[in-house]
Amino acid sequence: MMRRGVGRVGRRGVIGTMATTAVVAGTATAVSGRVSRRQAGRAQQSADAEAYQQQQEYEQQMAYQQQAAAQAPPPPAAPAGGGLTDEDIAQLQQLASLKEQGVLTEEEFAAQKARILGG
Repeated sequence: MMRRGVGRVGRRGVIGTMATTAVVAGTATAVSGRVSRRQAGRAQQSADAEAYQQQQEYEQQMAYQQQAAAQAPPPPAAPAGGGLTDEDIAQLQQLASLKEQGVLTEEEFAAQKARILGG
């Protein structure tokens, strides 16, 4: 009578089971790596699209500001005297108070204000 190998008929041995496990694990690693790369690619595309949209909005805002600045009149020139002193400000406040009380008319207030501001 002839004997067959040590193992049972129809079942794999330890080495066969280890080989199958290695193939399954390798396949799972490859698939999960591909899924991760695909998700990262989609996330990058989304981030790129958002950055592009933000850049477009920024450029539109800058163009609008430039257009508005071109249409706006220039700011009034500063007084030649170098600015208002505390005394000038106090006089203007006193004039405003007198105008509110009805002591000064609008024309009188405007004339005194022009005198104080040097204009």
